[in-house]
Formats: sequence, C-alpha cells, structure tokens
Amino acid sequence: MSTKKRKEDHIKMALDAGMQYSGKTLLDDVILVHNSLPELDANEIDTTYKFLGKTLSAPMMITAVTGGVEKAEEINRKLAEACEKHGIALGLGSQRAMLEDRNMKKTYYVKDVAPSIPVVGNIGACQLKNYSVKQIEDMVNEIEVNALAVHLNPLQESIQPEGDKNWKGVLSKIEEVAMNAGFPVIVKETGAGISFSVAWQLKEAGVEWVDVSGKGGTSWSRMEYARGGKPEGFEEWGIPTALSILMCKGVVKVIASGGIRNGVDGAKAIALGGEMFGGAYPFLKALYEKKLDEEIEKWKMQFKNAMFLTGSESISAFKRRRYFIKGELKELAGQI
Repeated sequence: MSTKKRKEDHIKMALDAGMQYSGKTLLDDVILVHNSLPELDANEIDTTYKFLGKTLSAPMMITAVTGGVEKAEEINRKLAEACEKHGIALGLGSQRAMLEDRNMKKTYYVKDVAPSIPVVGNIGACQLKNYSVKQIEDMVNEIEVNALAVHLNPLQESIQPEGDKNWKGVLSKIEEVAMNAGFPVIVKETGAGISFSVAWQLKEAGVEWVDVSGKGGTSWSRMEYARGGKPEGFEEWGIPTALSILMCKGVVKVIASGGIRNGVDGAKAIALGGEMFGGAYPFLKALYEKKLDEEIEKWKMQFKNAMFLTGSESISAFKRRRYFIKGELKELAGQI
C-alpha cells in the first residue's frame, strides 16, 4: 500500500474514539496540592516558556498530526494558524511522503502562516536509515522548520501489514543526525512511551529532548488492527504517560504527550517533570468541529488556573510545588 493511502486511512481512523487506549495515562494518580491562600493576582501569573529559541504563551504544543496527502495541507495550515494566534508550538506529521514525492512539500509548509512559533518536522526512525544527513537537512530546510522529530513506532510497525520490522542501526543513525545536522533533534514515541534505558541511550546519542507520547491516548496498534494487522494482543501495550515522564525526567528534557486531554493533565505532567505538554487527537477533533480556538484557550486557561491554585506565579515556581502520587502510579514508580 502507498504511503499516501496509508496516511489517508490514518486521518479517518484518528477521529474514531474507538482507536483510543482503554488503559489510562495514570495522570489521575497525581494530586496537585491545593493552596487555599495563594497570595497572587491571577492576572500576573507568567505562563510563558522558551522553546527552540522562541517564546511561547504556555509550554504547550499540538503534536504531530499529519502530512503527505492533499487533505493534510488544509489541516496543517489551520492548525498552524491557530498555534500562531495562540502562541503555542506545532508538530508536523511524518515527512516520509515528501521524501518520496517532493510535490507533497505543500502539505507540510506552514512558515508563511506561522512565522513566529516553533514548528517541528518529522521522520520515522526506520526511514531515517535510508537517507544521508544532507538529505535530511534538505528536507528540514525546505519547509523551514525549527527542529526535527524522529518518531519511534516499533509497536505500530510490528503490527502494520506493510510495517518495517528491521530496526538494526536506528540508534546509530539518530546519533549521526543529532551530532551532525544543523538543527535540534527531538525523539518522540507514537503512543507507547519511552523508558528510562531508552532515554539514556538517546542522551548518549546527543539527543536533548524526547516526547514520551505514552500509553493512554490514541492507540496505533488499534489503528493497524483495523487495517488488517497482526499479531493480535497488543491493543494495550505500552508505558503509561505519567510513568514514562517519571522514567525520563532528569535524563533528557521531556515533552509530555499521550492521552493529555486538557490543561489540568498538562499541569500534572509538568509537575511530574515535563518541560512541555501537548496532544494531537483533541485538537484534530476540535478542528473538525470548528472549535479549535476554544479548545486551545481552554487548555491554556486550565493550566494557568492550576498554577494559581497551587500558588505559583511562574512555571519555575510551579515546578517547586509539592505533589502526591497514589495508586498504580505510586506502585510502579517505586520500581523504576
């Protein structure tokens, strides 16, 4: 099956609530400590965050969604316009289709509508092996993005009917690009989380940022099963998002995604050790429902209010506030 057809399938299926994990992110096991005497003017709380050399209104990102098909051009441009308006970062979908067909560049290029925010390109780790650093640099520069996300999706590839199951040499290629390319490299999972050991491998390879994209949001294994993938039994495979954040913090800088569904989830992710938080499904859904601006503003307001209710005048102050973990997350965290 062509890359284009596969991407068309993925866009359609991504909006299906049945493609979500039934298991939880475990962010419900995080308790932020309420401050009933915040001694703050909520209007003076500073939620700004600097990411990839640009100042954001909040440490928030619409993570990788799509690209490489005609429909993706409209989706990416509308998402980019909204991110520019609200001062948050944007991640693009895999540029594999663009490497295969340069005419697909237009489905990724958003610099003209989002000139002041960080935009992150994207390529699959297995596909990365097939190209030189120069070819990858050209791909990044052609759409004028600020960084490249290399996505890890062994779960998806192992089930996908046409998936790539040869992952030998992936780490060394990531290191080659991270050490030699003229842009930052972010390594992101695609819904199954990043472990402590993988975080360390990536750090030693020169990677400073990871997007944990943990279990709890969209399940790519469910998507591939819907497309005829095998073997069965991996619908709930992965590391819950909250646990993955705890595994990676202190090793690399963490973008928290994977089942983040509002600004309170985002606040809990920052409290656990994330630097940024984001999501894809809620914003794609809001775009189709013509409620994208409202969704972004809701997340930002929720995050700011969580700061207010913990007595935090800045993000650095919020990170110093105490929190508790309970239940399954507490039990698993004790085994890290």
